[in-house]
Amino acid sequence: MNGLSKLIANVKTALAQRPQSASHFVSTLQPAAHGDRPAAPLPVAPAMRLTELSAQLARELGKVDGHFIGTFTPDEARAEAVSLAKRINATRIAIGAGVVLDEGPIGRALEHAGFAVTSYRHTAGDTTRIADQMAQCDLGIVEADYAIAATGTFAVTGAAGRPLSLSLLPPINLLIVHASHLVPDLAAAISALGAGTVINHRIALITGPSRTADIEKMIVVGVHGPKQLYAMIVWAEPR
Repeated sequence: MNGLSKLIANVKTALAQRPQSASHFVSTLQPAAHGDRPAAPLPVAPAMRLTELSAQLARELGKVDGHFIGTFTPDEARAEAVSLAKRINATRIAIGAGVVLDEGPIGRALEHAGFAVTSYRHTAGDTTRIADQMAQCDLGIVEADYAIAATGTFAVTGAAGRPLSLSLLPPINLLIVHASHLVPDLAAAISALGAGTVINHRIALITGPSRTADIEKMIVVGVHGPKQLYAMIVWAEPR
């Protein structure tokens, strides 16, 4: 069985039945308020295991030229988002709706710091106009559904208030993930997302800045997505 066949087999297995081991790494989720979306995390994984996954995620993200900012409380995360925006000299920032976190305080903190912020929580309508707006932003902020420690990958599900173009059009991305949504590998991420989400939604798997070698086998960064990628973990409990 070749590598692709093994991957497909693993995906089918994860969709058919949630692996028993995943319960040790993924939080138990309350029934979603709208379909298959998680309403709020209920952390059950041991803090030590989450710390190990956080360290592995940071290490693997660095290998693909991503920048891991750190693990923060919600209050600290707001301050770090403002600090990053200042460091990269951003003027316009796009921010998507949260998954289990409230993105509102981050947006308000950025506005208070003098940045022009566009929130897509209630955005709908002309997708071309929305894409044009995002292309003019210096920084896109997205909460990932899950982060995969083994590869430094972030799984982002497209939604009305969190269009996938947020992770594609701005030249710099900040990806945020709740600590309880750290998973060890791709199979655990697919299992946690659930069959309904995988079948009915577009999902982006983001591993570092965009890069391609299509032209004369020379690696070029930023052609299909952001040139720079930053990430942080939000951990509401004492670390």
